[in-house]
Amino acid sequence: MSEMHLVLNSDLRGPWPQGTEVIYFGMGCFWGAEKKLWVIPGVVSTAVGYMGGTASDPTYPLVCTGSTGHSEIVLVAYDPAKTSVYNLLKCFWENHDPTQGNRQGNDIGSQYRSAVYWTNSSQEDLVRQTRDAYNTILVSKGFDPITTELAPASDFKFWYAEEYHQQYLIKNPNGYDCHAHTGILLPEMATS
Repeated sequence: MSEMHLVLNSDLRGPWPQGTEVIYFGMGCFWGAEKKLWVIPGVVSTAVGYMGGTASDPTYPLVCTGSTGHSEIVLVAYDPAKTSVYNLLKCFWENHDPTQGNRQGNDIGSQYRSAVYWTNSSQEDLVRQTRDAYNTILVSKGFDPITTELAPASDFKFWYAEEYHQQYLIKNPNGYDCHAHTGILLPEMATS
């Protein structure tokens, strides 16, 4: 059964066009995070779900207890010929506060932690490079060090969130969209 993206008109679960790559971001509440990512040209599809925990088949109420260890995550499927991993990471780093540990603004709990789960070594290299560069700038401006969880996506299963969470802010245009951020830009980097 197909589940179509309400903005991008693509399947939430694939298959996507040949060459499509996937990366996973945790940047607080997944509703607003997904909206920030689906607008980037070259993004083929986005979906929200849970990752990084231990329970099988987690549900939103269970994840919100903090007992499963899952983070709210946005799956981003993108065409690397039309957007770069750097562009996605720029959106990620600049649109949440990666120094807050298990919270984003008023949202407190392990499900709101900052996380990046990569699917290939090129992504991993750029994730680490941008994290290090951004951390240097943030610390120099008085922020705590970055606490973002970094891991290969193969370490965890991505569990799709319930249907009502997918593209939540299209279904609920005035819905909750909490995103703390530092106001600091990610430095430009060579990304060959």
